[in-house]
Amino acid sequence: MAGTDSPSRMSRDELLLVLVISLGSFMAGLDATIVNIALPGIAAFFQAPTVLAAWVLNGYLVVMVSLLLFSARVGDVRGYRPVFLAGFLVFTTGSVLCGLAPSIEYLIAFRMVQAIGGAIISALGAVMVSRHLGAGVRGSALGLVAMFAMLGIALGPVIGGYLVSLLSWRSIFLVNLPVGLAGILFGAAYIPRDRPATPRGRMDLPGAVLLFFTLGSLVIGLNTLQGGRELRGAAVLLVSLLALGLFVGRERKTPSPLLELSLFSDRSFTVQNVAVLALQGVVAGVMLLLPFYLELVRAIPTGTSGALLLALPVGNILSAPIAGRFSDTIGTKRPILAGLLTTVIGLLLLGMLTPESPIAGVVLYLFLVGAGTGMSFAPLNSAVMGEVPGEARGAASGLLRTMANLGSTLGVSLTMLIATAALGPKLAEVTAHLLPPSELMGAFRTVFLCGAAVLILVLVLVWTAARDVVPDPSVPDGTIV
Repeated sequence: MAGTDSPSRMSRDELLLVLVISLGSFMAGLDATIVNIALPGIAAFFQAPTVLAAWVLNGYLVVMVSLLLFSARVGDVRGYRPVFLAGFLVFTTGSVLCGLAPSIEYLIAFRMVQAIGGAIISALGAVMVSRHLGAGVRGSALGLVAMFAMLGIALGPVIGGYLVSLLSWRSIFLVNLPVGLAGILFGAAYIPRDRPATPRGRMDLPGAVLLFFTLGSLVIGLNTLQGGRELRGAAVLLVSLLALGLFVGRERKTPSPLLELSLFSDRSFTVQNVAVLALQGVVAGVMLLLPFYLELVRAIPTGTSGALLLALPVGNILSAPIAGRFSDTIGTKRPILAGLLTTVIGLLLLGMLTPESPIAGVVLYLFLVGAGTGMSFAPLNSAVMGEVPGEARGAASGLLRTMANLGSTLGVSLTMLIATAALGPKLAEVTAHLLPPSELMGAFRTVFLCGAAVLILVLVLVWTAARDVVPDPSVPDGTIV
């Protein structure tokens, strides 16, 4: 679709393509959070212990993060259109199976099936935008995709709570059936047919297995550390480190690697991916801690707290398309830096909260964090995808989604570790509900200020090391400055 004149506005067919991709991003984002609010009811229904029920979430996350790169590679070899549509089908089928699961064990297994489809949908979105749309509209398109993904994440608890209270926990999975069918039908109609990027390439299955063990054991190890089982957690993290070493060795030797390690020789590419991981980790940490502040420190009802938390995704939704549009016009670097600075300001303000802070201020600070991340994400995606050659875009797209999802995972785990370190052994001895608000506030401030410090470092790295990707109307892929 991308012509050599690279127009500044999307055509009707391009917009429909972006909407199909955005629908997939919305579904993947929705199912990353919709289960959270239903988990207590699921555990009670199956009379399952909390540790086992938590794998309804953890199983999805581990499979999703681990298969993103492999999914992108499959798209390179088999073609993005058929693989993307297959991902929609697998995700929808897995959703229906989850809704019909007869036991907690089956539900966990079906969630892993669902995650396979989610990984495919997430991995191929950015690469299809970059392949079929010119540089003049790429940032705008990626901004729309990012907006829908954040909308799904934001609405997950709201929609989940409504469906569970009105129907049952099974409805949060079955609701994906009509959405998935719509995505398959519209995708078949509007995703262009084209040749695979690397039709003769091979799929690195051993590399995919090693990456699964690397990321899976990383997630499990960090979660185990939170439970006070330091030795077991350290052992699992050692397994992750060993698996990472084997994965890197494998990728250096195989002629068709799952991950082109040579991409990381480009300092600008590496810094921008680190920025994606850090930003996503900060958002995950903020969304994890703010409910505790609102409900435990400020005694605000759960329903009202959920509504207040929408300030962050609303800020993201409003800023992402605008920043994407600006990056199409002035280049990617300035919007990225502006977004990082805005996010840092929001985090510093959150780090100054007290039990008496005005609620309007809390909402404003959340909005700033959301607006800042939205301002950065679309230009970061556009910059990364604009810097790599066409044959490497599948790998770059999968890596972007891996970094984003891994950032969310690490953000939650590291937030809990920092909070635990700040509170000392008390958190292991009693529940958070029994701790004085003043002690909780100390832990919250520590986490927010640590997040601000990390993003200040990332801002400096982007400022000094990242190149500016400026669209050139005569070159569909843009110009790197």
